[in-house]
Amino acid sequence: MKHKVVRELEQFIPEHCVIATNTSALPIIEISKASKRPENVVGLHYFSPVEKMPLLEIIGTPKTSQETLSKAFAVGLKQGKTPILVKDVPGFYVNRCLGPFMVEVMILLLSGVDPLLIDEAMVDFGFPLGPLSLADEVGLDVAFHVFKYLQQHLPTRMEGGVQLIESIVQKGLLGKKNGKGFFVHSAGKGKKKQVNAEVLEVISSLSQQRISVDKKGIQDRIAGRFINEAAFCLQDGIIANPSDGDIGAVFGIGFPPFRGGPFHYLDQIGVNHFVDTMNRLRDQSGAGFEPAPLLVSYAKEGKKFFKN
Repeated sequence: MKHKVVRELEQFIPEHCVIATNTSALPIIEISKASKRPENVVGLHYFSPVEKMPLLEIIGTPKTSQETLSKAFAVGLKQGKTPILVKDVPGFYVNRCLGPFMVEVMILLLSGVDPLLIDEAMVDFGFPLGPLSLADEVGLDVAFHVFKYLQQHLPTRMEGGVQLIESIVQKGLLGKKNGKGFFVHSAGKGKKKQVNAEVLEVISSLSQQRISVDKKGIQDRIAGRFINEAAFCLQDGIIANPSDGDIGAVFGIGFPPFRGGPFHYLDQIGVNHFVDTMNRLRDQSGAGFEPAPLLVSYAKEGKKFFKN
């Protein structure tokens, strides 16, 4: 469909016109293949709800010109957004970090952890919304689509939990959009959040070995996955620098602003402390917690991401 739109559009627009596309997952380079002028094609990834979320990911391909990127930045700033430049990879930056984060949430559910406790722990950590409430807001069908897409490209770090969300979607539980997801959304405002009994049945049918974990343990596991993936993104050149990583996390997904974003947070707690925690969790729970080589290197050298 996007190829068709690009081909038809180029019959009527001037040669200097930029074609910008908003997508959560489709590679911009694939979209640009339909264009006679791929140097004019760029991705602009907005976040939901668009009128509230300040981040704009600008995604250039190897063929996107600097002039096109400059125009995209100017448009983003005029819209009141905070733009960051992100490499054209599956999930871009924020959704790529969110993938392992949400997989760990599913793994904890399958391990018998109370859904309400998971949301409560992450709100206590400083997120504006618990991860299960967030999934219901976005739509579980959308979340599943992103899960499957990222799983193809990050098999180790996206391992586990995908079957759970697939089974929930197959039961027609899509989240807030149809009133039932991880929680029941028909109770009305002011009512206590109620876990959906149908989801509990699905979890029970797929449940794994149970673990005992407190709020701090939940935070270490879920936030740790996000922070570790952010480090992989910096290491792999998906983001240009730690500042862009912090801006993207805070403005795109609501990473606790008072913690400064994943890279400021790593400096606060010490990269060596974070690596030790991830190594312990890897030994307990598997390769999904393997710390990014960049972090291992920083820990050994006692380096920080920021001077102050």
